[in-house]
Amino acid sequence: MTDPSFSLWVYLSQSPLLWLTVTLAAYVIADRISMTFRRHPLCNPVLMSVVTVALVLWATGTSYPVYFEGAKFVHFLLGPATVALAIPLYENRRVVLRAILPMMVALVFGSVTAIVSAVWVAELFGMPETILISLAPKSVTAPVGMGITETLGGDPALTAILIMLTGVIGSIMVTPLMNALRMKDWRARGFAVGLASHGIGTARAFQVNSLAGTFAGIAMGLNALVTALLLPFVLRLLTAD
Repeated sequence: MTDPSFSLWVYLSQSPLLWLTVTLAAYVIADRISMTFRRHPLCNPVLMSVVTVALVLWATGTSYPVYFEGAKFVHFLLGPATVALAIPLYENRRVVLRAILPMMVALVFGSVTAIVSAVWVAELFGMPETILISLAPKSVTAPVGMGITETLGGDPALTAILIMLTGVIGSIMVTPLMNALRMKDWRARGFAVGLASHGIGTARAFQVNSLAGTFAGIAMGLNALVTALLLPFVLRLLTAD
């Protein structure tokens, strides 16, 4: 006879609700741990929840398509969450307008630097063109970066992984790095992490300071636009024989 508990697991493992619950529970637990350690950079809730979910999927032998049937609701909420960044932007609109010129300069230089540095390092190690294309938009928010990669002939799945790694590493490094540089302007701190580390870095910025989070959200949105426009031309210049 079939073990009733095994039969129940087979049934539940195919249910989207199970994997939605696992995803949310993993993040809630990770966020509590992060709070316990006073939001220490190494206690990044995104990193901890990703590792937790990955271990659960590995231990249960669950495929990604089955998991994503439940997690896609969270994926859908990325859109509204991004739009909601307009609220702190509106509340700090006077501060933002006073810094509009230096922001535009930093945006162009930061976007180009992110692309060029990634492609040059990959070329230095002899990476194939597909990986170069997939790596170039690593500092752009995932939906935009994957779309850019697919259009240019790269691997969107690889881009998604690289974007996530960039965001996690950036969110861990930003606070100790800015403190070491003695950078006290929350506008500059936030803009830098939002430009380099997109949504994950923006979430970290909001944890530290609301003004920094506002400028990180601006940088994340503008960098997606600027990278989409500049990347084809920059790649053509960098990969030209």
